[in-house]
Amino acid sequence: MDPTTSSTYVYGRSATEDHLEDWDLLPSVSAGAPRQEASSKDQEAEERSKFKSRLVSAWNSVKYGWSLKQKSKFNKSSPLIMLGKNYNLNNDGEKESFRSAFASFLWLTYRRGFRPLPGSSLTTDSGWGCVLRTGQMLLAQGLLVHLMPPGWTWAVKCCAVKDDLDLLHPADNAECEWAREEGGNKRGRKLSVGSLLDRPKLAKHRMVVSWFAEHPAAPFGIHKLVELGKSSGKKAGDWYGPSIVAHILKKAVAASVDLPNLVVYVAQDCTVYLQDVRGLCERPPPHCWKSVIVLVPVRLGGQELNPSYISCVKKLLKLQCCIGIIGGKPKHSLFFVGFQDDHLLYLDPHYCQPTVNIKKDNFALESFHCKYPRKMAFSRMDPSCTIGFYAEGQDEFESMCAAVNEAVSTSAETYPMFIFSDEKRWDGEEEGIPRTNSITYLQRDNVLDNEDGNSMDEFVLI
Repeated sequence: MDPTTSSTYVYGRSATEDHLEDWDLLPSVSAGAPRQEASSKDQEAEERSKFKSRLVSAWNSVKYGWSLKQKSKFNKSSPLIMLGKNYNLNNDGEKESFRSAFASFLWLTYRRGFRPLPGSSLTTDSGWGCVLRTGQMLLAQGLLVHLMPPGWTWAVKCCAVKDDLDLLHPADNAECEWAREEGGNKRGRKLSVGSLLDRPKLAKHRMVVSWFAEHPAAPFGIHKLVELGKSSGKKAGDWYGPSIVAHILKKAVAASVDLPNLVVYVAQDCTVYLQDVRGLCERPPPHCWKSVIVLVPVRLGGQELNPSYISCVKKLLKLQCCIGIIGGKPKHSLFFVGFQDDHLLYLDPHYCQPTVNIKKDNFALESFHCKYPRKMAFSRMDPSCTIGFYAEGQDEFESMCAAVNEAVSTSAETYPMFIFSDEKRWDGEEEGIPRTNSITYLQRDNVLDNEDGNSMDEFVLI
């Protein structure tokens, strides 16, 4: 397919229009090099380099499916479950609540045109960084739950209602409150009391978005994650498994000065060691317990998802303490946030967008939120996953353990997806490397520049 002639639609406008607008802003592949006076031939070479980079980005967008605007149809007679909440789509109010809640997730996709990544000349993660992006989305959801008030949503109700759950692009509705938040040219508009009260929440939301920006200083941006991945033997352009990404996220949160009251715990050997979690969270009075994000890497079968685990996955997504699952389907990783019947609801990072300059006042937030719910059959899910949970305090953590343990221990036909243990993990064990005398550990060589691997590395097979 020639991306420059496609007439398909993306987010309410043609894919051709989108690419042409984005390409005008794309820097050359040699971004960051000292500027020199260029001759006519040098300028032509630079233009060819730019065009090549644009074409590669466009092809990746086509290859990974985001050049086509795919609408998912939902069954109005069946409840839709999304991270612990049920939505009856026959009810207009609940349908709007679902729209707003889904569009409030941070959608972190491939980007292009940023500064070269550490140790490389890459200025895009298109084609190899999808697991890092889904890991960012999982962490972002935990941060939103941690920092924002209960029930917070960013995408407030739009005026129009569409039966196919196709959420509005701001340009479709001039009176949309979503557009009003973005509209910096409407400063003369009188603000309601509600708008004034929402300002601190909007500022905090924008702050969280900036933490994931494509900038070396962003604590959870692609540059920082690639840098932290070096200790695990990974570099820019490598394929990152969900388990390694979980450990990278833990290191990123530990290194951040902005989140002193939050820790990340990564389960080992499909086991949550409760003494280790308590050791991370407990601290002297008056603040006796830190909030915790618990990440559990698992592999739910061999080459395909074991059908007996589907009911367990559904039960986990019904829990309010669950903040999502990263895993996806063969060839690329997705961020799962809910389900309806036998289909998973997800956000897809496989759409290459231009980098947003977060240093600019009131930088645009639209590209960080997905307005189109998408779904896929459970049978297509890749068995390699990392499941995330959040607990605000000690009581919430104990309740989380009880609820999650009940959800994963429901089938006598299979081993539990993972377990909780009151024991302390062996102190002499290096983090991230399971005990060789416990359960089977699968390892493969690193896969460079490849997102088509079946992700059997770094997982315990259960």
